[in-house]
Amino acid sequence: MYEYKMVQVPPSIEVKASKHNGQEAAVYLETIANQYAAEGWEFYRIDSVGVQVQAGCFDALAGRKASNSTYYVISFRRPR
Repeated sequence: MYEYKMVQVPPSIEVKASKHNGQEAAVYLETIANQYAAEGWEFYRIDSVGVQVQAGCFDALAGRKASNSTYYVISFRRPR
């Protein structure tokens, strides 16, 4: 049996063009995974979660529609 921890991460990371080497995402995720591994957590998976925000009353009257965003969550687990 496992317990789980979920950590929301940004959908994209920024790097300067002069520092871009194609490994930025891997290094970023590796850093997070190592941080949690030091606390006894094992990397499990990455999921995306879509969130739709409905327009409020005044926004709807102004013709605004619902907006969609995608968030990413890294899941870690460890034995109980």
